[in-house]
Amino acid sequence: MTKRDYYEVLGVSKTADDKEIKSAFRRLAKQYHPDLNKDPDAPEKFKEVQEAYEVLSDPNKRKTYDQYGHAAFDQNGNAQGFGGFNGGFSSFGFDDIDLSDILSGVFGGGFNFGGSSSKSKGNRAQKGNDVLYEMKLSFLEAVYGCTKDLTLDVYETCNKCDGKGGHGEKTCPKCHGSGTVTEESRTMFGSFVSKATCTQCGGKGKTYNEICSECRGSGRVKKRKTISVTVPAGVATGQQIRIKEKGEAGINGGPNGDVYVEFKVEEHQIFKRDGNDIYMELPINIVEATLGCKKEVPLMKESIILNIPEGTQNLDKHRIKGKGVPFVNSSRVGDLYIIIKVVIPTKLDKKQRELFNELSKTNLDDNSDFINKFKKFFRR
Repeated sequence: MTKRDYYEVLGVSKTADDKEIKSAFRRLAKQYHPDLNKDPDAPEKFKEVQEAYEVLSDPNKRKTYDQYGHAAFDQNGNAQGFGGFNGGFSSFGFDDIDLSDILSGVFGGGFNFGGSSSKSKGNRAQKGNDVLYEMKLSFLEAVYGCTKDLTLDVYETCNKCDGKGGHGEKTCPKCHGSGTVTEESRTMFGSFVSKATCTQCGGKGKTYNEICSECRGSGRVKKRKTISVTVPAGVATGQQIRIKEKGEAGINGGPNGDVYVEFKVEEHQIFKRDGNDIYMELPINIVEATLGCKKEVPLMKESIILNIPEGTQNLDKHRIKGKGVPFVNSSRVGDLYIIIKVVIPTKLDKKQRELFNELSKTNLDDNSDFINKFKKFFRR
């Protein structure tokens, strides 16, 4: 995941209201509109601004983004392609923006299409890339929570050059430290000034007498590191947690990216999960079902004694409150359901067969509604 933070894209704080977000979008849309800005990076920047606004202008999407970042939209496919540019502002809900307003300053002289920011992309602090990691959990680890280590290969700041990329720093002679070069062209409408990233320093505004041999000028090196992760009780397959600033190192002093841990929970041979409830089957024989009994039932962490009443039927259900799966970050707990499975013997010894033969000579019918309806039907 290489996307920049949406708030950084629009240049607003995380507490910005709808008016600020809309105003920032209007300004940047004008600045990077491909019809006006001929910089090769303009279409990509315009698309980036559009995508950020699509998310932050929607209260629900913004809330999801604040909690999970870009990964949530990658998982659900909601923020992955907001459509191509069609050449006009009306498709973005800004019919009130007139192209003539944008060009109003052209006829009076120079018009700067490069924006007013003095920082180029090369020397601007940028957040490091986020990292997505899939963690496998056993059924019981997911139910009760645990602590697990994960190992990542990520880019970190080069210690040899402190992330600068070289030694013997000096101001770039081509752009004089600005990171950009300015070009002016004259047309029938007036003078146009455009800015482009300096090719000599890559937009950093500075060069070095010696390129760092460790990172080869990038300012970052790939390293393997281990992170301890606390898995909350009750997580399920597909859920994620975010570990802030444990991802790849930022650029030009920017913050580290985040690590998103996505869980994959193994199936259990006895217990089956449905939301926060757990289901299990308990086998009993025909005598236990008929006469009733007490059965010791092993649960996930303990055992209980279940009172099975006489006349229990196959698939009868018993509910044990509060013995299911905890709700994540909550005191609530789901329930456990025990499904009775009456097992009919397939092989009998001689004595058992004699007892069943004797039993068959007695009247085992009861007065249940089902049997009464059945008898009534065949009497007709």
